[in-house]
Amino acid sequence: MSNVTVRSVVYQIDGQPYESRLVFDSSDTSSRPGLLMAPNWMGISAGAEKIAQAVAEQGYVVLVADLYGQNTRPSNNDEAGAAMTPLKNDRVLLTKRMQSALDQLLAQKDAPVAADKVATFGFCFGGCCSLELARTGANLKAAVSFHGTLDTANPAGAKNIKGKVLVLHGASDPLVPKESLPAFEDEMNAAGVDWQLLSYGGAFHSFTDPHANVPGMMMYNAKVAKRAFTSMHNLLDEVFKG
Repeated sequence: MSNVTVRSVVYQIDGQPYESRLVFDSSDTSSRPGLLMAPNWMGISAGAEKIAQAVAEQGYVVLVADLYGQNTRPSNNDEAGAAMTPLKNDRVLLTKRMQSALDQLLAQKDAPVAADKVATFGFCFGGCCSLELARTGANLKAAVSFHGTLDTANPAGAKNIKGKVLVLHGASDPLVPKESLPAFEDEMNAAGVDWQLLSYGGAFHSFTDPHANVPGMMMYNAKVAKRAFTSMHNLLDEVFKG
């Protein structure tokens, strides 16, 4: 029986405090694959921790990245938008915060992580963050995006991607521009990336979020969420176990 633990990891970026969440099975002291999770625009939240706990139960050490700072915890959409937008507009700053969180995942001593078995996954804004981190050339076996935006300020960065890429997309998602899909495909193909894009019919934005309930825009879809998580775990099995 698993004994999943959630611990705070506090560190600084440019003199400012950040507090990510380390999630792992404390009954297992072996070195395990590490996953950097980029949450949706609400940042560190109970919902993000719940997802991380479910993933950690599958044998992973998960760090939920604090991308906004210890003192920024959005409580509504307006606050989330205000916290997210500066990062969406400054991808260098975004990737710096992702890399800092990745460094914390690898450096922490509570749950040993196999340095050669690391991947990233994220949701909505977090999906964008995971893909952008991969584009920097970070040593990742895989990058997974759940209903995330696909645009980037530096398409040429795809040539730096070292691992496999999986995009899990809602075919009816109005927040991911349709023209960004072929652009993403062209970007990945030009760089020779091993990539997949799964488009789920009838799925809208935030299809993994049980609290998403804005008809025609952001809607939870339990069936699609289950399929998407299965696809992620299949890829992780492939890259970590061979």
